[in-house]
Amino acid sequence: MRKYETVFISDPDLKDQARLDLFDKVRNIIAKENGILLDFDEWGNKKLAYEIKKKLRGHYVCVTYGGTGELIKELERNFRLSDEVLKFMTLLLSDNVTVEQLEKEVRETQEAQNESEQVESEQVDETDKKAVEEETVEEAASKEGEKVEETKEKTE
Repeated sequence: MRKYETVFISDPDLKDQARLDLFDKVRNIIAKENGILLDFDEWGNKKLAYEIKKKLRGHYVCVTYGGTGELIKELERNFRLSDEVLKFMTLLLSDNVTVEQLEKEVRETQEAQNESEQVESEQVDETDKKAVEEETVEEAASKEGEKVEETKEKTE
């Protein structure tokens, strides 16, 4: 088994559902050909270096996976037949990779994503706590200001 990376550019004008269907099709081809999907990274809409099929922008996607030459043939055949894909390129990242190594990499990637999500949620919680603390300080200051004004009125 080998480790590959395929970058493809899809039509930026696709509806969200059509784009999701295309992504599902790619995932299904990898699964059907006994490949192991390592990473499916959407880079989003970007300006193209040159015009392709009368388009100046494209939706970039990078897929990293393990598989055989047959998987590459099937995936690229589907890309050629699809009007939704503007361009694609497949790179061989490493030769002679075992299934165990790929599965270990998948687990590590998922663990890293889970950790980053936890860190992000903790940062959001801290930001919310700071906002609440600031509001509390502002409320206390405004109440203090009201007390000072009441005291001034009473003394006058």
